[in-house]
Amino acid sequence: MITDSLKMKLISIVGQENYEDSPASKLVYSFDATPNYQAMPDAILSPRNKNEVADIVKLCNEHTIPIVPRGSGTNLSAGTTPLEGGIVLLFKHLDQILEIDQENLTITVQPGVNTLEMIQTVEEIGLFYPPDPSSMKISQIGGNISENSGGLRGLKYGVTRDYVLGLEMVLPNGEIIKTGGKLAKDVAGYDLTRLFVGSEGTLGIVTEAILKLIPKPESKKTMLALYDSMEAAAQTVSTIIANRVIPATLEFLDQPTLKVVEDFSKIGLPTDVEAVLLIEQDGPVQSVQADMEKMTAICVQSGALKVNVAKSEWEAEQLSTARRSALSALARLKPTTILEDATVPRSEIANMVRAINEIALKYQVEICTFGHAGDGNLHPTCMTDSRNKDEMHRVEQALEEIFQTAVSLGGTITGEHGVGAMKAPYLHLKLGEEGIEAMQALKHAFDPNNIMNPSKIFAKSSRKRIVVNQS
Repeated sequence: MITDSLKMKLISIVGQENYEDSPASKLVYSFDATPNYQAMPDAILSPRNKNEVADIVKLCNEHTIPIVPRGSGTNLSAGTTPLEGGIVLLFKHLDQILEIDQENLTITVQPGVNTLEMIQTVEEIGLFYPPDPSSMKISQIGGNISENSGGLRGLKYGVTRDYVLGLEMVLPNGEIIKTGGKLAKDVAGYDLTRLFVGSEGTLGIVTEAILKLIPKPESKKTMLALYDSMEAAAQTVSTIIANRVIPATLEFLDQPTLKVVEDFSKIGLPTDVEAVLLIEQDGPVQSVQADMEKMTAICVQSGALKVNVAKSEWEAEQLSTARRSALSALARLKPTTILEDATVPRSEIANMVRAINEIALKYQVEICTFGHAGDGNLHPTCMTDSRNKDEMHRVEQALEEIFQTAVSLGGTITGEHGVGAMKAPYLHLKLGEEGIEAMQALKHAFDPNNIMNPSKIFAKSSRKRIVVNQS
């Protein structure tokens, strides 16, 4: 796809040291964190600034070469797998925090900035960036923006989109535009900023972002509530919210997940209960104490067997770390781990978890469930082996039924992982064919040559988890 002449033009833009096309390099960037999706790119480029990004895009648009913008590759929807070959674009040189504006409470960053490092940097000066995806230790801000990443603090603080005030974008024709800014109000034209956030690299490439910061919470407390009934745990979630208490974190783990996480973390998690809720609150000391007392009472009244409040910051951090390790713990069980994220209204959590368990039995597959109970975002996780074709077929049937069930309960097929290639065949369940056509019209308007992350979001056929090899 990339001729010798085109290769030399690309090298003239980024330099020989930032152009890779060896078999080893192409193999490294042929897959992301999504199981069983793989396709070889033709080259990997690492531009040093926005002008180089623009020049690359102009050249690729002229020659109809696909471009896949990639952060750390932690996404779980095959969103950064180069299914049609072309160029994988890395941002290892665009990794600077450009400004922290304490007067306007903003931070301006390049897309390659590490999420956790940015969070820690602003916390050192008493500020707070709430979005905290489980991959934040290795994920990049550009990837968070492309996927509209969520996290454990989403219930109280929202997701990435709620903190993106402005963007600098390279459009598919190579033009550079800026949207939004350090503004509390701005209704000048279409809200392109919100359109680009969560567009999964299909509409353009982020080269700079202005993010909103808030004051760092004064204090934080964490507790663990134990239940012998899934319904009681789910009812607790609804009752806490109905009582006008919005915790910073309200997480759910079922018994199979608890056993695996405890075996992995060894911090003393209970494994003889049906479910636990991990609850965290932050804010002023007196307010946090009052909320913790109120939530403890609600948990007990709703049927909790026991409520343990962390006695120290270290113990609280152990609990949060254990929850964040759920995927890593589950991934040790079998060669292939498929983590999904169906989302339903809070009132339907118990029904959804029960349905997931019934579906697992129906198709004879192993599924553990955990997730963000406070916002109804559950992560049914299937442990399998992609080499077992019969089992993989049953896994696909089970996941499809899980998505259908989520939508039937008023939910959606993805709350934070994105559509990518993996969920594209199911998008119609949520949007309908008319909704998909409207999205396709937007895509064509921005990217008529379909060079930006093609084969993502929009599906032409049924879902397939396959390995695609391209030279």
